[in-house]
Amino acid sequence: MTDFLTFAMMPNSGNTSSSPVPMIIMMVLLFAAMYFFTIRPQKKQQKKEQEIRESTQIGDEITTIGGICGRVVAVKDDTIVIETGSDRTKIKFQKYAIATNHTANEKIQAEREAARAAVQEKKGKKSKKEDKDSDSKDSE
Repeated sequence: MTDFLTFAMMPNSGNTSSSPVPMIIMMVLLFAAMYFFTIRPQKKQQKKEQEIRESTQIGDEITTIGGICGRVVAVKDDTIVIETGSDRTKIKFQKYAIATNHTANEKIQAEREAARAAVQEKKGKKSKKEDKDSDSKDSE
C-alpha cells in the first residue's frame, strides 16, 4: 500500500510533457456543475421574487421578509403601504421587503387546479370516446 502511495505522489520522472487538456476539461466540467447546481437556481428564484414584487396590486395579502402580514393599500414605484391588524395600522415598506404574495399564490394554485381538472376532463372524454368506438366495433 505504501508503495502505491509513493508511486502516486512521485512526479512524472520519465514524461515531462504532460498535456494540460485533462485539467482544462475537469475545470470546465466543475464550473458547469457549479453553474447548474447553484447559480442557475438562484437566478430563477430571484426572477420569481422580482415578478412577485412587480405584480403586487392593491388588495393583495402579503407577508414581508420580517414576517409582518397585511393587505396592500397603496403601491408606488419602489414602495408599498400595507394595513395590518384590526386597528388598521398602516406601514410603509420598500418593495424588496415582500416575501410572499398570498393572493397571487392562491390565483396560481386555482389556475393549476383548473388545468388539472381540464386535463382530467379531456382524459375522461377520450376514454368515453374510446369506449363508444370499441362498443360499436363489438356490435359489428
